[in-house]
Amino acid sequence: MNPGKALLRQDMMPHILCPGCGHGIVMSALVRVLAKRYASLDQVALVAGIGCSSRVVGYIDANTLHTTHGRALSFATGLKLARPELTVIVVTGDGDGLGIGGNHLIHAARRNVDLTCILFNNETYGMTGGQLAPTTVTQAFTTTTPYGNHESAFDATALVTAAGATFVARAQAYRPDLLEGLIEQALDHRGFSFLDVLTDCTEYFSRKNQLGAGSDLLFSQTRSDTEISLDLTEWPRLQEPDGFPVRNLMPMGVLHESNRPTLEEVMELPGYRPKEG
Repeated sequence: MNPGKALLRQDMMPHILCPGCGHGIVMSALVRVLAKRYASLDQVALVAGIGCSSRVVGYIDANTLHTTHGRALSFATGLKLARPELTVIVVTGDGDGLGIGGNHLIHAARRNVDLTCILFNNETYGMTGGQLAPTTVTQAFTTTTPYGNHESAFDATALVTAAGATFVARAQAYRPDLLEGLIEQALDHRGFSFLDVLTDCTEYFSRKNQLGAGSDLLFSQTRSDTEISLDLTEWPRLQEPDGFPVRNLMPMGVLHESNRPTLEEVMELPGYRPKEG
């Protein structure tokens, strides 16, 4: 049996993710990493807010906390300070973590709390009706931009780097091998680790913009046939034939890494065990 399958709550299956949704690929990558690292997830806590991505924590048999919209990082900070020995992972979406929760993201990075934040970036509020998100690209159609989006998309990796995050990376659902490697690096890092994962919404974003089925969206994430590594600096995403600008050139892999004291170390919390390195 797939070792990762033992870490899933079978009574929660089948999951609610739509056919072709990239979120399932990201969840599978996370579960495979956890299965390699832990015999049981008693020392792992998964924290999420509201949204399609946030439902992922309910399917994994770890200590889980489903919080209010946009507040996952606040709850996770409190949890980490109360139980510093736990590995705390925040699963959030671009709306939950960067829209309503954007201020909490900034300050979690500033404090350098020793936790890992995985942001599922599908450019839309998928669970609540397909509204404009902070990451929606210019010209894209959503339920709240019927004439096309006139705003620039937010680069979450640049934001958290400027705010003080000590590990920042980006991956895509299209390459789960790269994604798994980056999740492992994020978990190994001591300090606030942020991973922006490009995924796709087939139900709202794709239909509104006539981008095709789930497989079309996945293959649109890259036009590179060359071998890529965790040190990749540029990974082009396909331009649609009609000129619709779908996430043009975006840097991938580890974008920033540094070391400074974590909030737990500064507070000298009993029971906190810094990671190696």
